[in-house]
Amino acid sequence: MNSITFLILRRMRAPLLLLSFVYAIATFGLTIIPGVDDQGNVWHMDFFHAFYFVSFMGTTIGFGEIPYPFTDAQRMWTLVFVFITVATWIYTIGRLIGLLQNEALQKALLEYQFSRQVQLLTEPFYLVCGYGDTGSKLVDALLLNLDSATVIDIKQDRLDALTLTDFPLNVPGICADASNPEYMQLAGVNHPMCKGVVAITNDNAANLHIAITAKVLNPDLKVVCRADSHEVEANLASFGTDHIIDPFDTFASSLGLAIHSPHQYLLSQWFHDDSRGKLAELIKVPKGRWIICGFGRFGQALYREFVREGLEVQVIEPNALIPGQPEETLCGLGTEAVTLNEADIQNAAGIVAGADDDSNNLSIVVTALELNPNLFVIARQNEHSNKDLFSTSLADLVMAPSDVLVNKIRTLLTNRLVDDFLSLARAHDDLWARSLADQLRQISNHRMPQIWAVTIRSNEAHAVTEKLATGEAVLLRHLLADHTDRTYRFAALPLLFSNSLGAFCMPDLDTPCHLGDRILFAGTAANESRMKWNLQNEVALTYVMTGRTNPQTTIGKWFAARFSKDAA
Repeated sequence: MNSITFLILRRMRAPLLLLSFVYAIATFGLTIIPGVDDQGNVWHMDFFHAFYFVSFMGTTIGFGEIPYPFTDAQRMWTLVFVFITVATWIYTIGRLIGLLQNEALQKALLEYQFSRQVQLLTEPFYLVCGYGDTGSKLVDALLLNLDSATVIDIKQDRLDALTLTDFPLNVPGICADASNPEYMQLAGVNHPMCKGVVAITNDNAANLHIAITAKVLNPDLKVVCRADSHEVEANLASFGTDHIIDPFDTFASSLGLAIHSPHQYLLSQWFHDDSRGKLAELIKVPKGRWIICGFGRFGQALYREFVREGLEVQVIEPNALIPGQPEETLCGLGTEAVTLNEADIQNAAGIVAGADDDSNNLSIVVTALELNPNLFVIARQNEHSNKDLFSTSLADLVMAPSDVLVNKIRTLLTNRLVDDFLSLARAHDDLWARSLADQLRQISNHRMPQIWAVTIRSNEAHAVTEKLATGEAVLLRHLLADHTDRTYRFAALPLLFSNSLGAFCMPDLDTPCHLGDRILFAGTAANESRMKWNLQNEVALTYVMTGRTNPQTTIGKWFAARFSKDAA
């Protein structure tokens, strides 16, 4: 605010001084020019009346001559200064309009408004650096979880889209370079309610700088960063970045899982999906000979994964200078039937359209399916605006980097236990994953179940903590019993049990709960609400544990004590 005030005073100094000087001379002149009162006596106007008259005279608004009719000398003085004050006001207003159009002032005002909005945030929020396809989807996902965000992006049109979006919570945004520490501080990196920083710009160097700045300014913050190369990942890791996500490696790893453990991959799809729609069907990625069109970052990641799975891979790449290409790489785009036939597409099990141009990828898909309709097709979608084109392209899997990043980051930020569960689940075989998938279908009626986490602490499980404080044993089955009929266990599945000693999947229902334990559940939203009764209401928890309903009012307690004595 000080810089704004300084800028205004500096630009308006000359017109304000001129205006003050003109008003002073006009006022002083009226006080020394003699007038005549209603008795015909000589009269001099005082400073108050003179300044009052000059004030409305300067705006050409006539209220008449006060307090007595003017003499010719007074009228001549007034006539001269009417034109002078009007000209001065025109000059002053012109300078003021020019000041309001000044880019430096507008920028300073926007920064001040942004900083005030951030300072007034009272709910937890994340600082999101980059509001492109990934950033906009991530902010939407955070708001669905009732977490707010502050946004920095270098392109004004993206911030305009943010301003026009009707969010349920306030999302302050500013157009600036997110790698500048000054703007990160304005965006709340040191704010007590800031839960973390997410660096997802399309510039690796900027993401690196953001991560370093966040860790320097606030070492306790969780920092999630996008990286598109292994060198950048290593650099980010050296500065203590909490989570480094490469969308291409992430997708390639998931695809490798789909090849050897399709039901594990299916679980991963379900738990990273927040659409609450119909459960995705099992995808069987065929083994055999694969063709990869495009040996950029995406193609290289898939090539490494396919080789690791023992598959035969043929690469098609137009740029022979890309390092690390296999010796048998064919030169071409993959959009030509000649090149695809040379790659023996008739005997291929699948093809990857992995170029960095969406038009080429769509062309590869169409041409490849014409030559071999039985191909399993994986297509890379680079631009979010082409989503509808790829959804109708007959590709079996579409890899959109923004979707991969959003699904991964959303899980990390809103429910960290989901990733812990999926990591531990991969230690089991695919039959175990298939059995779990069947259970999830049953409890959610073939729709994506609600996933929620419970931490045994006073603000989330008041009734449980009270029971534990008295030495009573609260078992996992008690949380799953209906508080209206304790013999009925509602359909919610405990997926993960985590405490200071470790974590394990699918805990037994007789597992005792302790302070600090974290439990991941899957079920319906209605069953999540039922569980909250057992977690927070002591009467409900006592009933499901013992079958008794203890009175809570003074009169009820008196009657209960009286009847118990009579019974004794």
